[in-house]
Amino acid sequence: MRAALILTLAATGVGGTAETVRRLPAAEARQGVAVGPRDLYAIANYRIARYDKRTGEKRAAWEGDKTRFPHLNSCAVIARDLVCALSNYPAVPQWSAVEFFDPVTLAHRRTVSLGQQIGSLTWVDRHDGAWWAMFANYDVKGAELGRDHRHTLLVRFDDQWRRTESWALPASILDRIAPMSVSGGGWGPDGRLYLTGHDRPELYVVTLPRGGAVLDHAATIPIEAAGQAIDWDEHEPGMLYGIDRKGGTMLKMRVPTAGR
Repeated sequence: MRAALILTLAATGVGGTAETVRRLPAAEARQGVAVGPRDLYAIANYRIARYDKRTGEKRAAWEGDKTRFPHLNSCAVIARDLVCALSNYPAVPQWSAVEFFDPVTLAHRRTVSLGQQIGSLTWVDRHDGAWWAMFANYDVKGAELGRDHRHTLLVRFDDQWRRTESWALPASILDRIAPMSVSGGGWGPDGRLYLTGHDRPELYVVTLPRGGAVLDHAATIPIEAAGQAIDWDEHEPGMLYGIDRKGGTMLKMRVPTAGR
């Protein structure tokens, strides 16, 4: 199995194992972490905390109404906002929203309600002039009648949040994330999309297909973070942040990516 993984990585221009280079404690590191120029953001359902990127000192905190913000899945610093994916997981019917916060004070700025979609929104990113989002589906808790993890979908939206295109996951990833779904994702410095599941210490590298509607699975990279939300450090290419949710820790990982 290990040999097959190495061959796959070599064939796609991505190789090796991610190296954890730093660990920072954060009690809020339950769902994921986001990274900005000078700050890190730990996410825990209806709570966000901002930590100094250099010292690890806690600088600000936000706590929302549990009924309005039941499950923040992930965040990312995009332009002048901290943009977060919100869902009502594990409640059904599933609804989702995109929440915008001030990245310094963590004050809530605005909401883009996506209503009842085709799953629970787990991450949002900005890439190539569009919004990209993943809608998760499950076999167990949080599942909608008639849908399971195979219905997890990547969706591209325009600036008015109109759906323009969407893609399904390949069986090679679906088999590994079952019975859960994709929890984290983001476009890497090499122009590929990187995904994480719910609990496996793995990073899935995918690309848009040249035909059909199923993403191409380019590689699987071992990482220390056991699933959950991730975020690339745009100011230090090749560095990816994730969490150790059991240890309440934010992880800085050096990922072997192509194109660097």
